[in-house]
Amino acid sequence: MRKNLIVTFLLTLFFMTVHAEDKETMVLITTDYGSMKVKLYNETPQHRDNFIKLAQKGFYDGLLFHRVIKGFMIQGGDPESKNAPASKQLGAGDVGYTIPAEFVYPKYYHKKGALAAARQGDQVNPEKRSSGCQFYIVQGDKLDDSKLNQMENMSINKEKEARFYQIVNQRNDEVKKLRIAKDQEGLQKLQTEILAQLEKEFAGKTGAKMPEEMRKDYKTIGGTPFLDNEYTVFGEVVEGLEVIDAIAAVKTAPGDRPLQDVKMKVEVLK
Repeated sequence: MRKNLIVTFLLTLFFMTVHAEDKETMVLITTDYGSMKVKLYNETPQHRDNFIKLAQKGFYDGLLFHRVIKGFMIQGGDPESKNAPASKQLGAGDVGYTIPAEFVYPKYYHKKGALAAARQGDQVNPEKRSSGCQFYIVQGDKLDDSKLNQMENMSINKEKEARFYQIVNQRNDEVKKLRIAKDQEGLQKLQTEILAQLEKEFAGKTGAKMPEEMRKDYKTIGGTPFLDNEYTVFGEVVEGLEVIDAIAAVKTAPGDRPLQDVKMKVEVLK
């Protein structure tokens, strides 16, 4: 009897622990236009933990949604935006570190309400590392099947482009010698050779098909699928999608900063 009690206790403890680990953290983003309840994903632990840390410190309180583009997204989290004069250009502020990309695609993607990390461009940030503090929330547009099919076809072109630069990097010494010698004919011959290799490698391949749930979301609530696998999605708005629309509709100055400041407060919900 005692043995059965011990087994029952251990099983209960195990399932309670599993449940606790699976529980997702919720945060509340409050603005003058309403509040958004956001779920942070456990599958992006570094982004989740960083966001929680900053929110608990009160880092985001009083910062602005400094970049707003209707039909696209609302962006905030620049520490220089707090009490920033209207003439100040925003978007370059940071916390002195970046976070490794945590793509969980196709499970998480840029549907309306997706919370994602801003980052510097590929030229200076080929690893697609995220800003340590700046984020955006997707509004996007609804897309029809024709546009989604185009997006699928674009995915194979992205793969080709990435593979092209990978091969060029592998043959970097050869490229340097040709450039130093100003051998344009040799460079052209090398490019033709690499392109032929690409055509051979990608012969018969087609773009990855979107899962049906993803396609349905992009058709019914909208989003920005061209950002998928480019920026880390680490949460989603579960209540208050209308607040995104309200903020996205405000009048903005050149540079996409709202004419009237849109301040935020971010708190972790217990």
